[in-house]
Amino acid sequence: MSNDIYMEFILENYRNPKNYGVMDNPTVKKSGANPLCGDDITIYLKIENGKIQDIRFTGKGCAISQASASILTEMVKGKDLEYVKSLGENDLLSALGIELSPARLKCALLSYKVLKDALSGF
Repeated sequence: MSNDIYMEFILENYRNPKNYGVMDNPTVKKSGANPLCGDDITIYLKIENGKIQDIRFTGKGCAISQASASILTEMVKGKDLEYVKSLGENDLLSALGIELSPARLKCALLSYKVLKDALSGF
């Protein structure tokens, strides 16, 4: 796909994020921020029987950070914890599909880092 198509994919996930909103009674709730550009993300997880049954996020920030969180939630929703724990940074970056500067990498990976932190006790 061309960069234009990937940018449209990112903008669509920014404008209409999947799984956005607060979750009542999550199993885990974790927040993180990127102080360099002001991005913040809170991830809510409902974990049952070794699976992420539901995932939601809230936050504010640039298009890359918010779209990345939306895309990540779609990647892991309904998946086994072991599979989710095995995901690396490059899996999310590949899903985004565009080259990012080092500063934008921090934006793109914020939700990934918050998710990994949230799963550290499992």
